[in-house]
Amino acid sequence: MRFRRARFADTVNRQLDLFERERGGLVDDCVAAERAYNQAPRDEAEERYGDYVDLVETGTELLADLRDNFAATLGEDVVDEYEETFNRAVLRRFRRFALEIEDR
Repeated sequence: MRFRRARFADTVNRQLDLFERERGGLVDDCVAAERAYNQAPRDEAEERYGDYVDLVETGTELLADLRDNFAATLGEDVVDEYEETFNRAVLRRFRRFALEIEDR
């Protein structure tokens, strides 16, 4: 059995490449915030985790906006397929932003 490549895979990959180029600083900030949380003393850990979560929420919102803006240009018959392709690609490439992207 051959698996067909998703119709929107190339488009989504280009969109995520663009996100990475334009928002690479945000991705780096998330990595740094997670590291700060993991290394924080107990009395600072909650605050550091909050900083990390805020950055992740920002990234998730930006990706959801990118997805939704493009989806608005598509016909109703393919929107679900595109969104599923996009969300799966985010899970593979930017796992930290994927947890809540389907809810946005």
